[in-house]
Amino acid sequence: MKRFGYDKDFEFAGRADLRQRTETLLASHLRYCQIYSPYYRELLRGFDFSADSFPMEDLPSLPFTGRDALSADPGRLLAIDEAAVADIVFSSGTTGKPVPIFYSPGDMERLAYNEEKAFRNCGMHAGDRVLLTCTMDRCFIAGMAYYLGTQALGAAAIRNGLNTLESHAAVIGRLCPTVLIGVPSFLLRLARYLSAEGIRHDSVRMLVCIGEPVRDVSFELNSLGGKLAESWRASVISTYASSEIVSSFCDCECGGGGHVPSDLAVLEIVDDAGRSLGAGELGEVVITPLQTEAMPLLRFRTGDMSFFADTPCKCGRLTPRLGPIVGRKQQMMKINGTTVFPQTIFNALDELEEVSAYYLEAYCREPEGLYRAVVHLSLKDSSADVAQLKRRVQAVARVSIPVLIESEQDVNDKIFGGKSRKPVKFFVVSEKEECRA
Repeated sequence: MKRFGYDKDFEFAGRADLRQRTETLLASHLRYCQIYSPYYRELLRGFDFSADSFPMEDLPSLPFTGRDALSADPGRLLAIDEAAVADIVFSSGTTGKPVPIFYSPGDMERLAYNEEKAFRNCGMHAGDRVLLTCTMDRCFIAGMAYYLGTQALGAAAIRNGLNTLESHAAVIGRLCPTVLIGVPSFLLRLARYLSAEGIRHDSVRMLVCIGEPVRDVSFELNSLGGKLAESWRASVISTYASSEIVSSFCDCECGGGGHVPSDLAVLEIVDDAGRSLGAGELGEVVITPLQTEAMPLLRFRTGDMSFFADTPCKCGRLTPRLGPIVGRKQQMMKINGTTVFPQTIFNALDELEEVSAYYLEAYCREPEGLYRAVVHLSLKDSSADVAQLKRRVQAVARVSIPVLIESEQDVNDKIFGGKSRKPVKFFVVSEKEECRA
């Protein structure tokens, strides 16, 4: 019997009903962790979860789970027999050693429902043709999730995966997809390639963007998101998830932030001391995924920095909404007394039409941490006023940052030269390495 099924009425339920459902599922999740997970059996010794529901305001009384717990001994977090594991992937977030993440057959069913729910809420339907420009292999769960969600929705999946611009252009020209799923910066490159080659793409009505923010803190499209909307003449949807939490926080059609899937996850935002923050306050994203089996987690600290909104959405839903990720906690820089996240600088660079590609190097030393940064960029036009451009970068970023002009080939070699699934635009250099600025 299916454990999960999309319920449109539940999507638009009142806050009391949503809360009751979530707290009932949370109590069940806590009991499951305490009974079946060796790690949580020890960590939660002495806690009583026998009640039918667990108040969400009591979550701060429970311990966090950090990425270090997963990397130290992933097997201790496994709550099912190894023979029952259906899928294994690796996750390292954006930094750190890859960590194995385990899924049961039930988790895979949940994964399909999770993405179906997100896709329906953002306006996809069974008649869509969905081009996946992200990989399903390389121990990467997101591509599999999007495929399963597309199938659950009843739409047609086109699994072209991580491929060349030429390959995707041929697929678009021949199969006329209506939805693209991929990394925003790649989708922008693809749009520009299609335009240069004279290939029509007017079948595309929606872009589901993964891995990079396309909205600013006011929930409006940022520079990258705006360029995507203009280039494709399509709606731009932002979604947030990770291998550990296997829950998607996806825009609805109104684009007002990632709705919390209240039957699949509990969202918290906490400060450096672990204290819960209110709506609109910037802090670390903490997720408790519900109804998971193989590797249940409690209050997982993602390391991502954001905020939530709790005002009613224009779509009519009353669930809280996760804001855009403004950066990673480990990537926070203190430059001349100002706290800056790389994404702030990226947003500034995306606004400059003269810039064709860029990356950021941050220099680290103890005990200051990340204390200085250098921007490396290439220009579309070699005759651009470099001095004026540098002043504009510093003005928009609001910090004084050296800017080095390099060839587009050199910059792209750095961005796409590693083994990451996504373009890497942020690099940390230790104080022992020679400073090139």
